[in-house]
Amino acid sequence: MHLGVHAASHPDKLALVVPGSGYTQTFAQLNAAANRLSQLFRAAGLQPGDHVALCMENHDRYLEILWGCQFAGLVYTAASSRLTSKELTYILNDCEAKAFITSKYKADQAAEIIDGTPDVAMRLMLDGVIPGYESYEDAVAQQSDAPLENRIAGIDMLYSSGTTGLPKGVTKEFPNLPLDGTPTTVAPTLTMLFGFTSESVYLSPAPMYHAAPLRFTMAAQSMGCTAVVMEHFDPEQYLAAVQQNKVTHSQVVPTMFVRLLKLDENIRTKYDVSSLQAVIHAAAPCPIPVKKQMIEWFGRIIHEYYAGTEGNGFVYCNSDMWMAHEGTVGVGIGCTIHICGDDGEEVPAYESGTIFFEGGGTFEYHNDAEKTKSSRHPKGWSTLGDVGYLDADSFLYLTDRKAYMIISGGVNIYPQEAENALVTHPKIVDVAVFGVPNDDFGEEVKAVVQPVTMPANADEAKALEKELIAYCKSQLADVKCPRSIDFRVELPRHPTGKLYKRLLKDEYWKDAGRTI
Repeated sequence: MHLGVHAASHPDKLALVVPGSGYTQTFAQLNAAANRLSQLFRAAGLQPGDHVALCMENHDRYLEILWGCQFAGLVYTAASSRLTSKELTYILNDCEAKAFITSKYKADQAAEIIDGTPDVAMRLMLDGVIPGYESYEDAVAQQSDAPLENRIAGIDMLYSSGTTGLPKGVTKEFPNLPLDGTPTTVAPTLTMLFGFTSESVYLSPAPMYHAAPLRFTMAAQSMGCTAVVMEHFDPEQYLAAVQQNKVTHSQVVPTMFVRLLKLDENIRTKYDVSSLQAVIHAAAPCPIPVKKQMIEWFGRIIHEYYAGTEGNGFVYCNSDMWMAHEGTVGVGIGCTIHICGDDGEEVPAYESGTIFFEGGGTFEYHNDAEKTKSSRHPKGWSTLGDVGYLDADSFLYLTDRKAYMIISGGVNIYPQEAENALVTHPKIVDVAVFGVPNDDFGEEVKAVVQPVTMPANADEAKALEKELIAYCKSQLADVKCPRSIDFRVELPRHPTGKLYKRLLKDEYWKDAGRTI
């Protein structure tokens, strides 16, 4: 289904609530707004299969733009609002965007990229304009809110978060299917695994440009659900949004669980979260103690999945499955998982190797045949570059990304273990662990920590460092624990939960006069 069906059957039902601004849209309003934008695209000459890009904060009108692209049959790229101007310019050129939509909040960057993106014919800006951009509000207001004739369904083409280099577009063949009767990509999953119905209320606290929030929110609205979209995540405001909107379903990342658990007990118990039926998490491994505490708090309604923007496989577990296999991310759904060594051969149960999917969706990296090739096994299976192992019951466990493995004195160390241990310490908000140069061992384990309170002086920093290293060693073998810890006010973490570890790692290798 799509918005028009719900706009006709229950026009006054809320399709969107934005708690921070108080903005709301009914299904009738959202459908009409999307129709006007689709009419504007067509009037500008954009045809099904053409490309459009947008880059902005979680704006009140973000979803109507996505739906306008969907209604016009366009391929749409929602770009991260945290990209540099160089990265954004690269994406607009790489995807061959004919139109670009942004907001006044991004005005400085919007001006910077004009000269570098000469093939963008249409530039629209919300909340005001700068030279080179038209007013989004004025442009769509002049259009009819009638649907286009013979509508083709659009499709997203999203880019990787660029944690290890320039972002890469994940592309699939344009299906060229009629809008009517073509479900959004994840709608069946929402129903079958997570129990969504048309009466569900879905809370999304993450940036809309990321694959999971974008696809889940659009799918929820396509089913007739009300979507509650936070401008940015705040742990207490999240609980307040659950209570005020009687939220039934939500999707988060593990760092949000950590921040929720570190709220004062009085704040945690202040809000009624009994309306929740399913809380879904993904994007990064969740430390076992954190997940246990969340299940104790919210109940056995926690669901987890492991997948990627690439859509080449899907691994799932509910709370009961996880309790029986602590630490797992689940079992393959609609795909077969293979764990392979560096030689490409499958390894036995409990032995780590590269995770490959067989039988999932197909994809390519846009304009990067070499990266596409590197993601394929000789048997045609594909990988996201993650390392893990299967247990005797074929449940998958994530070890880390292959790119982050530390080799110290010939020993392979996966930093995720130390990160999972350290982040549970009450004095830590966030942590990154990676390898730094060591003349004797090649690499040694280093941690960079965001503490609850920054040490006031060198003595306090040394004492906290000693305390944290001892804490890690109480849970893990010495070789897996950091030999030194530095402190930062904030770590370069993507709002979707992914850590830009490469940025930190590069600093230390460059300071040592080395390159990676």
